[in-house]
Amino acid sequence: MGKLTGKTVVITGGSTGIGLATAKRFVAEGASVYITGRREEELAKAKKDIGGDVTTVRGDIADLADLDRLWAQVKQERGSVDIIVANAGIAEPAPLPVATPEHFDRVFGINARGTFFTVQKALPLLNDGGSIVLIAGVAHQVGWPDFPAYSGSKAAIRSYARSWAAALLDRNIRVNSISPGPIETPILDGLSTPSNDGAAVRAGLAATVPMGRLGEAEEIASSILFLASDDSSYMTGTDLAVDGGSTQL
Repeated sequence: MGKLTGKTVVITGGSTGIGLATAKRFVAEGASVYITGRREEELAKAKKDIGGDVTTVRGDIADLADLDRLWAQVKQERGSVDIIVANAGIAEPAPLPVATPEHFDRVFGINARGTFFTVQKALPLLNDGGSIVLIAGVAHQVGWPDFPAYSGSKAAIRSYARSWAAALLDRNIRVNSISPGPIETPILDGLSTPSNDGAAVRAGLAATVPMGRLGEAEEIASSILFLASDDSSYMTGTDLAVDGGSTQL
C-alpha cells in the first residue's frame, strides 16, 4: 500500500517540471491525482507520461472562473479533496528600474493572487485532516536583483503558509511551504537571453549552490510527498528549504 492510497490530490501546474514529477510520484503512491495547466497539448503529454489514475483539467489559476470549474469538477467526480499542491507559478526577470505594471500584475496575479484563490475556493471540499503544500522558493530569503516582483510573490506564499496553518488548526489541516533552490526544469529556458543562453543560465545558477549542482524535479517531488503525507504529521506552518544549501551555508 502506498503512502497516499485512497487520497484525492490536486496539483496545479502539473504538466511540466516539479508539478509533473510530483504527480508521477503521487500516482505511484496510490493517489487519485488531478493536474492543471494552461496548455491542452502539454496536459495530454503529461497524462500519457504519468499513466495511472490522473485527470487533467485545463485552466489558469489567475482566472477565477477556471478555478471554479476545476473545483466543480473535483466535487462532481470525487466529492472532496485530501491534498492540495499549489505549484503553478511563473518566474520572469525585470529589475526594479525597468519593471512595468503589466509585469508586476502578471507575476503577482499568478503566483500570489492565483495561489490565494486556488486554496480559498477549495476549502469547502478539503477534508478535515488534509494537507496543503505551497511552493515558495529561495527567492523569499535572498536578494535577487533581477527578480524583485517574483521574490515578493514568493514571500507572500511563505506568509500564506503561516497564516493559513493558524487558521485551519481547528480542522487539523496542515499547511506547509517548500522552498526549492535552482531546479532543472523547463522554466529555466524562459530565463535565457541572446547573450546568456540556457547552458550559461544553468551554469550560473549551479555556481550559487554549495552542493555545486542544480536540483532535480524528482528531489523536490520527494520533499513534497513528505509534507503532504503523514510522514510530516507534526509539522504545520513550516517552510522546508530544499536548495543544496543555498540559504543555509
